Amino acid sequence: MKILIVEDHPELAQNIFQFLSKEGIVCELCATAQQAEDRLLGFEYDCIVLDIMLPDGNGLDILRFIKRNKIQSCVLIISAKNSLDDKITGLEIGADDYLTKPFHLSELLARLRALYRRNHLGGDNVVTFNEITINTTTYEVQVNQQTLDLTKKEFDLLVYFLANKNRVITRQSIAEHLWGDYTDTLSNFDFVYQHVKNLRKKISHFGGNDYISTVYGLGYKFDTNAK
Repeated sequence: MKILIVEDHPELAQNIFQFLSKEGIVCELCATAQQAEDRLLGFEYDCIVLDIMLPDGNGLDILRFIKRNKIQSCVLIISAKNSLDDKITGLEIGADDYLTKPFHLSELLARLRALYRRNHLGGDNVVTFNEITINTTTYEVQVNQQTLDLTKKEFDLLVYFLANKNRVITRQSIAEHLWGDYTDTLSNFDFVYQHVKNLRKKISHFGGNDYISTVYGLGYKFDTNAK
């Protein structure tokens, strides 16, 4: 999962960043509305943690910007303003959830995971596709009822493929999703090839079909029609 945190309070932003990063979530930070809009136009995120009060604008305006530009990220609003009007307005505009400060970081994590499951994985903790079963709570993957020994990146890569079935995903998109936006400065993405290769090898080791096809010159596709 890849998250954009839009929060101008440095200590809270860092606390959220460090907590989520320890859970294996790729995080990016923005402190202003302008920075957030620039990021959202240039990169893709699964979820956005959005503060309402920002030094150069209002988080609700960013939410309107997100909807106007048809950005498909989930939005979780966080705000110290325990105002029913703000909550209703945010949800009516299109926010997916609302959390009032102060909050426990573990609750924030749980809500983000729930949003990701609902938006990308049908809302279930356990995702099954043919012979592949993924438990997003225990991070366990089975192929033909045999447990795979996957690294965290390989697990995230498989979930990313399943969340984007039958779509061509560029190597750059995979790199940004799993390692963060700094990868856009790299000259090549050979490390993505190695991770994809390892994942395919581990799935086939237990008799799984090779659903991941290479789309030459572009990237990869999880092909549900593969045999």
